Amino acid sequence: MIPAQDWADARLLWDFQQMGHTPRPCSVAIGLGSHDLGVADVTVALYRRRMMPLIVFTGATSRTTADRMPRGEAEHYRERALELGVPASAVLVEPRARNTGENIRFSKELLAERGAEVSSVLLVSKPYEERRAYATARKLWPEMEFVSASSPMTLEAYVESIGDARLVLDMLVGAVQRLMIYPGRGFMIELEVPGTVAEAYGRLCAKGFTSRLVPA
Repeated sequence: MIPAQDWADARLLWDFQQMGHTPRPCSVAIGLGSHDLGVADVTVALYRRRMMPLIVFTGATSRTTADRMPRGEAEHYRERALELGVPASAVLVEPRARNTGENIRFSKELLAERGAEVSSVLLVSKPYEERRAYATARKLWPEMEFVSASSPMTLEAYVESIGDARLVLDMLVGAVQRLMIYPGRGFMIELEVPGTVAEAYGRLCAKGFTSRLVPA
């Protein structure tokens, strides 16, 4: 059982990660690969609303997805999109990326290779990684306009959909840690982390939600 205080701290981190952008029509959507097939579903929903004519799904596999997505995250996302009726001609697959920075760099390269004219990007991620993904994209593709998007879910609903509360809280903590340390390493732009969020992050670390932390 996860104590009530830990849930309260996790909600602070969850709410902080939301960028609060309103989806609008863009040149392309980039769906960031992960263990969460819901990213593909959100991207398809945006496509059906005519928010973009082209989709890039990006991602290889990780320790979290090797078993559940053996053909690679991007390929499983593509299969899901086609099952939901998106035409194959509207989907590009970038199968090599193993982190958010590579998601952005390799997708940018793929779009350039295909001659796509891109002036704006819908950046589709897991709900708790909107801010991290946005900060990374702005660093690596500074001239591009990004609009963040994810599934509009509460933390509790998301945990239920994934079925592993510990995994979600660990990843929430890891996402906030990267916002704190990666700007200094040149991996993303700096976005302010409010004191209340930093304190909640510290409490969760002290409680052992640390499996997704990187060496400081």
